[in-house]
Amino acid sequence: MSSLPTDKDLPRQADAETRAPADRRHANLKRLMTPRHIAVIGGHEAEEVIRQCAKNGFAGPIWPVNPRRDNLAGLTTFASVADLPTAPDAVFLAIPREAAIVVTRQLAARGAGGVVCYASGFAEAGPDGKALQDQLLEAAGEMALIGPNCYGLLDYLDGAALWPDQHGGKRVESGVALITQSGNIGISLTMQERSLPLAYMIAVGNKAALDLHDYITVLVEDPRVRAIGLHIEGLDDVSAFSAAAELALKKGVPIVAIKAGRSELGAQATLSHTSSLAGSDQLYDAFFDRLGVVRVDTLPQFIETLKLLDVVGPLAGNRIATISCSGGEAALCADLAEAANLAMPQPGAAERAVLTDILGPLVAVSNPLDYHTFIWGDLDKQSRCFTAMLSGPYDAVVKVLDFPKPGLCATELWDLTLEALVIAKQKTGRKTLIAASLPENLPLHARERALEAGIAPMQGLGEAMQALRAAAWIGRRRQEARGQDIRLPRVTGTSGEIKNYDEVSSKALLAAEGLPVPAGALVRKADLPSKLATLSFPLVLKAAAADLLHKSDQGGVALNLRSPESVMAAVERMAGLSERFLLETMVQDGLAELIVGIKRDRQFGLALVLGAGGVLVELLQDSQTLLLPCDDASIEAALKKLKISKLLCGYRGAPPADWPALVSAISAVVRFAEKHRHRLVELDVNPLIVRPEGQGVVAVDAVIRMTE
Repeated sequence: MSSLPTDKDLPRQADAETRAPADRRHANLKRLMTPRHIAVIGGHEAEEVIRQCAKNGFAGPIWPVNPRRDNLAGLTTFASVADLPTAPDAVFLAIPREAAIVVTRQLAARGAGGVVCYASGFAEAGPDGKALQDQLLEAAGEMALIGPNCYGLLDYLDGAALWPDQHGGKRVESGVALITQSGNIGISLTMQERSLPLAYMIAVGNKAALDLHDYITVLVEDPRVRAIGLHIEGLDDVSAFSAAAELALKKGVPIVAIKAGRSELGAQATLSHTSSLAGSDQLYDAFFDRLGVVRVDTLPQFIETLKLLDVVGPLAGNRIATISCSGGEAALCADLAEAANLAMPQPGAAERAVLTDILGPLVAVSNPLDYHTFIWGDLDKQSRCFTAMLSGPYDAVVKVLDFPKPGLCATELWDLTLEALVIAKQKTGRKTLIAASLPENLPLHARERALEAGIAPMQGLGEAMQALRAAAWIGRRRQEARGQDIRLPRVTGTSGEIKNYDEVSSKALLAAEGLPVPAGALVRKADLPSKLATLSFPLVLKAAAADLLHKSDQGGVALNLRSPESVMAAVERMAGLSERFLLETMVQDGLAELIVGIKRDRQFGLALVLGAGGVLVELLQDSQTLLLPCDDASIEAALKKLKISKLLCGYRGAPPADWPALVSAISAVVRFAEKHRHRLVELDVNPLIVRPEGQGVVAVDAVIRMTE
């Protein structure tokens, strides 16, 4: 452009047609995502956007703005924003960063819906760029602003392509919305050859004005968006994200996330083991688990999971069946299903009778079903066989089918098998998948036929099983979340000097909230003889100094003391550690030892960590994390996920643990944490000794850190 626009060019009033409802930014984001008209401002990149809009079938007017050229991509240009026929719903802005700020202010005053700011050199470029980004944000006002430093938006539902490069998607009537913080990954995902129907691709860049939760909030209102996929480098506002994810869960729009990188979340080990068990990645897992967001690790898992959710949606349960004509495939299915926590119940009596009649005496009817090749090429028998399996007690059924290499031979018999599956799907209405064991073995024509019939075409058997696991988990999580407030509160920091509370003070504070602690007394050496008469042997002696955070490592704990003489001898050994000693009755009937911890994270707030305790903390690394607030049901579910939970359920003839007392004790710790939310830095109860049913639990050690 020949010269920078200036503020004197700003129009006095916004166009009347652009007046929006109260939530202007989200209303303007809707305009940006489904525009009636588009303005492109700039040179080469703006011209490419015009070409991509034409390629994508956008039917509305496109208005190029460039004072130095008469036309862009064959369209007559306007000299300035002021010359546009009306305020555009969507603008692609591809001019240098300083000019972009001025033009953005002009567009906001004109009443435009939103802007994709392609320019870079903002916050990603350091402090000077951050200052410019702040100016850009101020200039945008209530307009929707994607970026800066981003590729933009592809709308495959209505045709807008605010995107200055090639892309591989095509128009659809419904599909999956993808939001990514990487333009290159966005391009790659549009190029996928896995028949994932894309409704939107949004590359968000620096997220100056709009974050992931803003896009989710708008997308879930569009009934054509059947699932949302997120590529996340980091979250800036977990409370707002949780509110948007809760909305998506309640509206029935599944979210799948692939989280890249590791943020600095303050997961530094301080006094306790808790932080070492709940680093940044574990907190993200806990966050997504709470919100019903499926987390995957690879892009193939990402695509296949979204595809399954788009085509068949969440599952009512985890019961599946598989059908193949190979014993090797059947065995592989069984192994992969077990690894994905999927159940494979056997066919019912009625289905077994039908299958035996169709397949004959040489085929063993079971799940997984290897129907051999006796009915290969027989449409009637295959369709009746598949219908019988689809009629069984299953939440989804998988037909394994690998097509031959393209050009190698005719595929009529494979196509016939697919048609038999289509017939069975139509007769039963059961959620159905066709899965190739290798991704390349399910050709385009087969995928398209499957999609047309409402069958999910899955590329890769392992990915298919993990996608089924995710669909079953989302279905269960959706039921669990009904009536619950799963949003996270706004995270606040602490202020003031941090105080370490010793074991005695920590236990007293937690006992006041209902946590059971052992009978005992805090004494000096001279008072020991009189106190010994009030307690039952065996006893435990501990040095009680506030700076002894790991007493057992420093020789400050003596166990199983069975006489006054052994107690006095232990005191002599600890004389240099403390002047005060905690004397307690020793618990002898414990089934297991747990750690119950609370940690504070600057991004996620307070988190509850449950795990194998005592000396096994580092050895087993067996833990579960819940973000606060949490309820008793969530606590019990987390406990049952621990490997050590087998010891709590009557392992090898031992009595079961006192589960009500265990959950109640952990709830007491949670209540304490909630009451002191603005002061609590960290808390450790380790170990919490779990006793047999009816005998309760006992917290034998505890440490608290809070601000004054």
